[in-house]
Amino acid sequence: MSENKKSLNFLEQIIEDDLSKGMDRSQLRFRFPPEPNGYLHIGHAASICLNFGLGIKYDAPVNLRFDDTNPVKEEQEYVDSIKTDIEWLGFKWAEELYSSDYFQQLYDWSVQMIKMGKAYVDDQSSSLMAEQKGTPTKPGTNSPFRNRSVAENLTLFEKMKNGEFDEGSHVLRAKIDMSSPNMLMRDPVMYRVLKKSHHRTGEDWKIYPMYDWTHGESDYIEKISHSLCTLEFKHHRELYDWFLDQVYDEKDIRPKQREFARRNLSYTVMSKRKLLQLVEEGYVSGWDDPRMPTISGLRRRGYTPKSIRDFSESAGIAKRDNVTDLALLEFHIRNELNKTAPRVMAVLNPVKLVITNYPEGKEELLSAENNPEDAEAGFRTVPFSKELYIEREDFREVANKKFFRLKLGKEVRLKNAYIIKADSVEKDENGEITVIYCTYDEDSKSGSGTEASQRKVKGTIHWVSVAHALKSEVRLYDRLFIDEAPDSHKDVDFKTLINPESLEVIPEAFVEPGLATAKTGDSFQFQRLGYFNVDKDSTPEKLVFNRTVALRDSWAKIEQKK
Repeated sequence: MSENKKSLNFLEQIIEDDLSKGMDRSQLRFRFPPEPNGYLHIGHAASICLNFGLGIKYDAPVNLRFDDTNPVKEEQEYVDSIKTDIEWLGFKWAEELYSSDYFQQLYDWSVQMIKMGKAYVDDQSSSLMAEQKGTPTKPGTNSPFRNRSVAENLTLFEKMKNGEFDEGSHVLRAKIDMSSPNMLMRDPVMYRVLKKSHHRTGEDWKIYPMYDWTHGESDYIEKISHSLCTLEFKHHRELYDWFLDQVYDEKDIRPKQREFARRNLSYTVMSKRKLLQLVEEGYVSGWDDPRMPTISGLRRRGYTPKSIRDFSESAGIAKRDNVTDLALLEFHIRNELNKTAPRVMAVLNPVKLVITNYPEGKEELLSAENNPEDAEAGFRTVPFSKELYIEREDFREVANKKFFRLKLGKEVRLKNAYIIKADSVEKDENGEITVIYCTYDEDSKSGSGTEASQRKVKGTIHWVSVAHALKSEVRLYDRLFIDEAPDSHKDVDFKTLINPESLEVIPEAFVEPGLATAKTGDSFQFQRLGYFNVDKDSTPEKLVFNRTVALRDSWAKIEQKK
């Protein structure tokens, strides 16, 4: 039992302690409460995995509740994308709910609070109210409208509800303590006038509740046992509990708010506001741009649900804010794709290679292993012919002894094929090599069992047959920012830290013909190059591949040199 206790994160320990104190396991209920004002990102994935993971661990329901109290920023598009992302990650919610489901109940409770003398209507300007709030070291001062009569407050609040006041002219405030050391307790706003159409309630409401008033009461209505929030809401917990005190009945489950550190990732930004800037100002192609940390962007880039769940589990749940290295996320997708992705050959920077002693018109099908990490993956056939494409970087006319690829007068093995020797080159008027002429050892065919096939050469390079290659577009994605913490520089516009080489488009790459039937989302290892997946922009006439991740962490060397 002690070993099991050690493996619990601090939130699981809180739940275990509550159960040991008499809480019935059947009373456990969790929720994931996103605001539909943007697309979910990898930070939200941590909260999704936490809440739904607890639901699985304790066989407890988990609600998906949309915090839709701000019609200015919220859209149905975001609701739909959030549902898609959660389902794609492999989780199912017990009920799909909305804070807007509770607008009438929240309003009725607000009326009740006015009658109890615990809420009042204030019609000062927001700047005046801010001045009266005081500072963390100086108490606030009461609003001149704090002691309005119950009757006057009820009348004014109803007029707010009926849309008789302009936006910004009146708010409903809780009457708590203007000298509280917690500034959130200094008569916080509960309702504001907003004459905006809501994506679900339309024109029904002219006033909308604030987050702090809505959140805890929604938890209470839904009988949530543990309301798990990120650390920025820690100071809100006192207000959360105070609002609950106004409506709580002892026969009901009382939600308990507890906080954990949000997931911050190196080389990216996690603010929805900043991500929206990147989209609206054209720095990326959209919310699902493969450079974005959004779940939809990661999905399009080729990340899998399992890799994200594994990343969330290994990164853990912390009590203090920290930055998780992007390399950890890349490790998990590499680890998974190494086991599952079929191996294929692709040439991204092609130069033609001609085997002069290979018979004219001859073609043969060579056997190639699909995935050496998977014994059941089997083999495929790859066409071979006299003319091939190889990577331009795999050939040098003259090279030192450490260059083990193809060079004049030296041999390499063509993967799954023959040993070749470079004899001469042809160049254009600019001196660029256009053709490499080679000869091959006919008896050196891989797997043939001949003595020549056992001959060792130091280098092996990949290739595709010119006659059979499929022309494709390849998009090489890299980290969106050159700075490890682009959010941390107060005096620097984060957009100036964008990596100018975060995307390189190769319009004419060549892949082996077996990929003709590849579908959107399919993942492959381009041997010696990295892991790639088929982008949604692909057509039957032209495949488009995204680089998911390189075979190795190329940024680790950069960091070591700093």
